[in-house]
Amino acid sequence: MSKADKIKFGTDGWRAIIADDFTVDNVARVTDAVARWLKEVKRIERPVVMLGYDCRFGGALFSETVARVLCSHGIKTHQGITFVSTPMVSLGTRELNADIGVIITASHNPPDYNGYKLKGPYGGPLLPDEVGQIEGMIRDENPKGPEASAVYRDKGLLLDVDLEKMYIDRVTASFDLEAIRHSNFKWAYDAMYGAGQLVMKKLMPDISFLHCEYNPSFMGMAPEPIDKNLREFSEMIRKAGDIDCGLATDGDADRIGLYDRDGKF
Repeated sequence: MSKADKIKFGTDGWRAIIADDFTVDNVARVTDAVARWLKEVKRIERPVVMLGYDCRFGGALFSETVARVLCSHGIKTHQGITFVSTPMVSLGTRELNADIGVIITASHNPPDYNGYKLKGPYGGPLLPDEVGQIEGMIRDENPKGPEASAVYRDKGLLLDVDLEKMYIDRVTASFDLEAIRHSNFKWAYDAMYGAGQLVMKKLMPDISFLHCEYNPSFMGMAPEPIDKNLREFSEMIRKAGDIDCGLATDGDADRIGLYDRDGKF
């Protein structure tokens, strides 16, 4: 079986074990297919891509690989300046009129996995038939010739974007945060060491926080917000006695779990 046969996208992207199938070479091969699909199938003359990565191990390295391959095809690439959530990439894809969004994430999978999610220009998941087209265009060989990132920055092809600020600005404009902050309703938040950890501290700085530190190992647990993975959070809420609701998010902060004031899921 060739390496190309191993790269299979599911309903929510491609996920594989880091350093086994999820390697720099394979990420480059997938990205080469994305670039050619935008130009050859979608026939977009000057494609634009929104790119980000979450808290997982190697995220910045794999994101840089994606950026360099895209730019080698002459594709303008907006790249997040630090780790971000999947909703931030979705928002950035829409706000910057990108033709596709890419986020390096394995979502709620165990820490030895990383992954590659594709977003349509509308911000939601790329349609399955289009994902299938890209999958079918993955070559066996690794693309050659990407230059250093600095070269593409000088050419104006690679641009940094503060997706977290963009997201905070949108949330602030869309919700009455002051009403929430000054209510008698007390919140707790568990980031599960995932990509929601920074933004929640800025949006709701006075609530109770758990696992809001950078730890790409996720303490050995899959960052999936289900009850069996959140027993410490449940116990924290129960013991506090004055927390009305607990919110938990997964590794890329696009799925949630909720607890009541009794620490019940």
